[in-house]
Amino acid sequence: MNMEKKILETLRSVLGVPTIDETCSQQNCDNWDSLHHLSLVIELQMKFDISLEPEEIAEMHSYEDVVKMVKSKL
Repeated sequence: MNMEKKILETLRSVLGVPTIDETCSQQNCDNWDSLHHLSLVIELQMKFDISLEPEEIAEMHSYEDVVKMVKSKL
């Protein structure tokens, strides 16, 4: 499975929304609150064996942001 699909799968799982696609962001997904954001960060760090800094975590507001951040860590 490629990285983008893994990230989408993780978003769907963490946010509990099976219909999430590449347009997902904090603005258009009600479930993407601060608690789910922390859960997402933990899952991404475990799945991709990366470490995210607080500043990087704060920059992740959408699927695209998450993809860019993970790519920069791999």
